[in-house]
Amino acid sequence: MKKFKNVLGIGILALAVFFVVAADHIDAPDVQGGTSDITDFYAFQGENTENLVFVANVQGLLSPSATATASFDENVLIEFNIDNTGDNVEDLVIQAIARQGKMYFFGPSAPTSTGINSTILTNASATGVVDISLYGSSAIVASNNGMSFFAGPRDDPFFMDFAQYSAIIGGNASSFNDPGSDTFAGSNVMSVVVEVPKSMIGSSGTINTWVETKRK
Repeated sequence: MKKFKNVLGIGILALAVFFVVAADHIDAPDVQGGTSDITDFYAFQGENTENLVFVANVQGLLSPSATATASFDENVLIEFNIDNTGDNVEDLVIQAIARQGKMYFFGPSAPTSTGINSTILTNASATGVVDISLYGSSAIVASNNGMSFFAGPRDDPFFMDFAQYSAIIGGNASSFNDPGSDTFAGSNVMSVVVEVPKSMIGSSGTINTWVETKRK
């Protein structure tokens, strides 16, 4: 439903840590708070410096009680897009879709088509599956083909003092407080995480990466 694009340097990731983040907790009315609503997208170097980690968070502002019953929508595809040729068109995608308590991953592989429409790459050579972790339980992580996978509820990692932001926009304050008040404290998200060897991305320079949700 929503796209956010960032540039992430791969060729020099072994020398320095890069962390790219995009957040958007307030969306259009037909998406806001829904199962396809993306709140955050993160891309960063893994603890293993030969890997990249992609994180998509959806269904933001979940209270603890709502998190206990929250689930991934089986009609929503979460798709990480990777452009490794610099033309701002996806060359590779990593797809994640939920089915009966598990999250299935396909890719990184070339998409059958680019743009707003996608076909699930069930014939992809790189695949994975992980049981969706339950709220209040230990995280379940699965591995395959050198990749690692997680799906389930997490504490919302984004810090934002929305009241102070509103005061600044309204002309009643000139800056944020240090440290300020975290508007999202105590709220959760549904998170999808995939860690991928850089060698599977197919570039030694820079990539553009963004995430989308697509409804069946």
